[in-house]
Amino acid sequence: MYGELASWFHLVTAPADYADEAADVVRRLAGHGVELGPANPAATILELGSGGGNTASHLKTFAHLTLTDLAPPMLALSTTLNPECEHLAGDMRTLRLGRRFDAVLLHDAVMYMTTEADLRAAIETAFVHLRAGGVAVFYPDFVAETFRPSTEHGGHDGSDGRSLRYLKWTYDPDPTDTTVVTLFAYVLHEADGSVRTLDDRHVEGIFPRATWLRLLAEVGLRAEVSVDAWEREVFVGVRP
Repeated sequence: MYGELASWFHLVTAPADYADEAADVVRRLAGHGVELGPANPAATILELGSGGGNTASHLKTFAHLTLTDLAPPMLALSTTLNPECEHLAGDMRTLRLGRRFDAVLLHDAVMYMTTEADLRAAIETAFVHLRAGGVAVFYPDFVAETFRPSTEHGGHDGSDGRSLRYLKWTYDPDPTDTTVVTLFAYVLHEADGSVRTLDDRHVEGIFPRATWLRLLAEVGLRAEVSVDAWEREVFVGVRP
């Protein structure tokens, strides 16, 4: 999905569906002293693992965004949605831009950190790109305490005549390690009426709440955790 099927990504997860989550980011940042919008027209946000730019499509009205991702096809897709934003290829574990931002966002792409070392590296990347008083917000899909196997389905119809539907199954084949598996089955309906089916396998990281809080503190962030409207645990770190 992040390579050869990247052009279909917005039929899996539509940008319009992220308005409420972007508003949640804005509220959390304001609650920790980072005002966006007219109150701070020069505000800057770095998003690590920005994917197809869904969240950014709403946040860009509040701040100047720099969007980074490991997959060039996803950056290209985001550019079609967010041409006014800066797009840079980079790995959230090693990215170093040599500048600092008011805020750093890691949405669900942080789930691809599958070892504690990877997760710490991503958190450290967020830290080094924050100004003093800057805020990092992390939205993992789940932590070890809240994980439940799940099955979902969805998809969208495109304006170009294409449509996509998917089945998503997330499970934990080995509860003793730090990963879970998400399987996707896609049905792709082309504009000419032809249909094909494909499958996709994603390995994601799972860590206890205490591990998250410890790693945030180790890199130098003042950390807290709370639950959002979607019952996810959201971690916020402030750089002193």
